[in-house]
Amino acid sequence: MQGNAEPIYLDHAATTPVRAEVIAAMSECHAEGFGNPSSGHSWGRRARRRLEWARASLATALDVPAANVFFTRGGTESDNLAILGRARNAIASGGRAPLVVTSSIEHPAVFEAAEQAAVEGARHAVIGFSGGVFDVDALKAAVRERPVVVSCMWVNNEIGLELPMAEVSEVCREREVVLHSDAVQAVGKIPVSLRDNPVDLLTVTGHKIHGPTGTGALIATDPRGLQPLHFGGGQERGVRPGTEDVAGAVGLAEALRLAVEEVAAESTRLGAMRDTVQARLVARAPDLRINGEGLPRAPHILSLGIPGTDSDTLLAALDAQGIAASGGSACASGSSAPSRTLATLYPGEAAATLRLSFGHLNLERQVDRIVDAVATAIERTRELVRQ
Repeated sequence: MQGNAEPIYLDHAATTPVRAEVIAAMSECHAEGFGNPSSGHSWGRRARRRLEWARASLATALDVPAANVFFTRGGTESDNLAILGRARNAIASGGRAPLVVTSSIEHPAVFEAAEQAAVEGARHAVIGFSGGVFDVDALKAAVRERPVVVSCMWVNNEIGLELPMAEVSEVCREREVVLHSDAVQAVGKIPVSLRDNPVDLLTVTGHKIHGPTGTGALIATDPRGLQPLHFGGGQERGVRPGTEDVAGAVGLAEALRLAVEEVAAESTRLGAMRDTVQARLVARAPDLRINGEGLPRAPHILSLGIPGTDSDTLLAALDAQGIAASGGSACASGSSAPSRTLATLYPGEAAATLRLSFGHLNLERQVDRIVDAVATAIERTRELVRQ
């Protein structure tokens, strides 16, 4: 890091620091609520009350019945439970191979779960985009085959693209098809209304909203069509067996409560910062491509396509200046395969990708340094590539 400049964290789409309020709520559980919530003694009853408080709090934040909330160990497990749970249940029932439908830009936790379902005897249909617009007509054709589940993420984790959940929900409602949405990058960043955009299965996780890692929930309006991924207990009404992490559930619920309460102000703040950084970077490097520009985008993600350099060198240059960013999805780190999201939206185009994702740690006073650091890193890495 150069000089005494403060480090700047711009990777909130990968994970977020745990808020003090969340730590306090979890610490109280660890100190006083350590009982097994399935035990009948007083320690167990206290733990059970805390667990059910967390369930009710999370349900209130999302405006759903508490009975629809099932705690998991994170977003990946919730996505897998929604996709494989539905597919395996249908496969076990016999008959024609069930159909799973996903968008082409889903998180790997959804897309690869759908691919695994196909290995196990289901079929996987992928709905693409045209000019950055989700192909709703293709979805309408697919739902005529009565898929066991359609999965469409609320906000894309790589470029922040908002998918048309109102239209997708309406299409699925008309055909009474079960709809799942990974809302990991949406909750706390944009308003998420399940009344206006009803879905049957919704994934949330803690570590994207300043909650604890390894916590998540699947909101399920009717869990009877889900085959559990785990076996060996009746916890979470058999949908997710295993002793519940009470402190984790409390931390997730508190993080979600705060995120939903603050979403209007925070989305405005982050959107203004993102837009300022974007405009000033384009002024410094006019050949940058703003991934998703002109399309509905969540306010916390700025994804750049940068010709004439490579992502690894660019990220190393930023890291040396104390700037934490990413080349795209952290879940795909280490993979040499091209991003499915960018290949879908920009077929045949090759450019290094830089994702700057904003959050609570970022302040307006950091904008000058962010712009200068990124612009300088681009210039220097281009020089290295040319040598």
